[in-house]
Amino acid sequence: MKAATGSSSVSRALALLLAACLLWKEAACFSASGLNKAFATFYGGSDASGTMGGACGYGNLYSTGYGTDTAALSTALFNDGASCGQCYRISCDYQADPRFCIRGTSVTITATNLCPPNYALPNDDGGWCNPPRQHFDMAEPAWLKIGIYRGGIVPVNYQRVPCVKKGGVRFSINGRDYFELVLISNVGGCGSIQSASIKGSRTGWMAMSRNWGVNWQSNAYLNGQSLSFQVTSSDGQTKTFPDVAPASWGFGQTFATSQQFS
Repeated sequence: MKAATGSSSVSRALALLLAACLLWKEAACFSASGLNKAFATFYGGSDASGTMGGACGYGNLYSTGYGTDTAALSTALFNDGASCGQCYRISCDYQADPRFCIRGTSVTITATNLCPPNYALPNDDGGWCNPPRQHFDMAEPAWLKIGIYRGGIVPVNYQRVPCVKKGGVRFSINGRDYFELVLISNVGGCGSIQSASIKGSRTGWMAMSRNWGVNWQSNAYLNGQSLSFQVTSSDGQTKTFPDVAPASWGFGQTFATSQQFS
């Protein structure tokens, strides 16, 4: 009986350990949200050239890897820039608008800009991005995957989904002496960043502050030191990126890593 009791205890312990591991794995990976309703318009022209730059600070969306599957978020979704980099799967609500919706299609976009409110116009007639409306002003090529051009605005269903990116997280260092402005891009998983820290080869870890969008700043003198970064995504995953930039780094350079969020 003692042997059987011991075996049973071990089995229970293993089961609990397995359950804990499964819970940890689930918590460590970003999963899709439920469906929500919104509206979508488009901007930027047929080549999406008008979407470059933007309130998230990604700059040239072609060279930073975001392409034309992007969107500007209304104030209600933008969250003062904290939503930059998040990914959304959007489909046109065919039941609500069979005239201008393309049935059975969807597109996954990355949030790269703000669609500003226009309080001079009513919320339901031109002031599409006014609070509290949830609205996506999509790059035209992305919008045309779900809607018919002459419709202009369509009702959509959307859900936030994990971002799938090629390669690792990238760090672009701009600014000047005593002011490092670091663009953190190509972030997978939940896509958005909660906090960031920087470390020189002769310093400890120093918290960075969000300057605007996905640009994070440090006010330390770090010239001539190799740079490491620690980034926490908005779902709580923290990754350390050691020695991203060599001691010979210069302003205007971008450094790719092999690490990515899940």
